[in-house]
Amino acid sequence: MNKTELTSILKGQLIVSCQADDGDPLDDPYILTAMAKTAVNNGARAIRACYPRNINAMRQELSVPIIGLHKKIYPDSPVFITPTLVEALKVAGTGCEAIALDATKRSRPGGEKLAHIVSEVRRNSKTALMADVSTLEEGLAAADLGFEIVASTLSGYTEETEENSADSPDFALVEALARRIGDNAFIIAEGKVWSPADAVRLLQCGADAVVVGSAITRPGYITKRYVEAMGGLA
Repeated sequence: MNKTELTSILKGQLIVSCQADDGDPLDDPYILTAMAKTAVNNGARAIRACYPRNINAMRQELSVPIIGLHKKIYPDSPVFITPTLVEALKVAGTGCEAIALDATKRSRPGGEKLAHIVSEVRRNSKTALMADVSTLEEGLAAADLGFEIVASTLSGYTEETEENSADSPDFALVEALARRIGDNAFIIAEGKVWSPADAVRLLQCGADAVVVGSAITRPGYITKRYVEAMGGLA
């Protein structure tokens, strides 16, 4: 599948993120693949998945595109979504249709540069690249580096965007990304999408597709939201 075919398939569609934290009872390739299959059977047109072991398991069962990533925490950097070239090449090796990388302006482990990672991945793979950003400035920079996909994933999760940490999507960022770089990059809305109404509004803001994770595939997070809301009334 080439990059044009990928974005054509994803246009206007729902992408479901099937991930689990380390140590979570759901952190098992079989379980995550089952959740992914359920999502696809009910209309999801692509899956976002973490770690080669899970991506490979899903690839055996799914025919839809997979956006792969590799989370790893390094002591010298806050970047943990596919933070270095090592992780990027491991994800590329799965044959997934796109690789998601943190494309914020924060320093990476070992001082590695995003431009270097992009260049080396391009040299070793034909996989599309997805930039997880937190600001319009970062989105513009990612487009300049040639990322085919730019996503609002990290708004509210960086020091610069802490003021956007409300429990709702960053509609303004999605709208700005679509307006400024929508002609050159495929814009995906991701992060804090808790309802179908949110997803529809994000498409109306100019998003080409929407990723939903916790609201669909994280029962622990969903349970916690209910418990915290009800506890406030006890």
